[in-house]
Amino acid sequence: MGKDWLKKRKRDFYYRKAKLEGLRSRAAYKLKQLDKKFKIFKGVKKVLDLCCAPGGWLQYSLSRIGEDGLIIGVDLVEIAPLPNVRFIRGDITREETLEKIVKVANGKIDLVLSDCSPNVSGIWELDHARQIYLAETSLKIARKVLRKGGKFVVKVFQGDLFNNYLDKVRELFKIVKVTKPEASRKESAEMYIIAFNFSG
Repeated sequence: MGKDWLKKRKRDFYYRKAKLEGLRSRAAYKLKQLDKKFKIFKGVKKVLDLCCAPGGWLQYSLSRIGEDGLIIGVDLVEIAPLPNVRFIRGDITREETLEKIVKVANGKIDLVLSDCSPNVSGIWELDHARQIYLAETSLKIARKVLRKGGKFVVKVFQGDLFNNYLDKVRELFKIVKVTKPEASRKESAEMYIIAFNFSG
């Protein structure tokens, strides 16, 4: 990442706001805005956050659930500990990671969050396909761990595979919305699918 990218990030409103407020990433504001619009955390006590590093979504989840809930974070890279968060270091595409999630959850989950992104190569078709693969994996995990009536929030890159993925989500959830929060960078191809009422 070059100097121009770093300068641009430092000028970014949400990046500076996150620094001032002690948040681990600007991504926390995306989840906050999605929650404000769709009431994602209403009735939620158990959360699974996939690709959670560095922990911005975990911090927001903690602020919404409190100490009596359960929050599980999963990522390939270690994160600094957070109170009342159970962290699993692992690859979400591996079966052994799913087995660890099921064991730690000790029952069904109310909400699965997925803000996964691949290491971007700059080749759009490849990056889009890799990101959709992570979204597909997140949906597979959600099918395994969500309670009936549960919720799913997933980031998806726009592209020729988007609609097919959206159809798969619609097969499993009764209410499905597509949106882009204000905190998403305008030049970003990311969209968020908000899915309610998992059919089980």
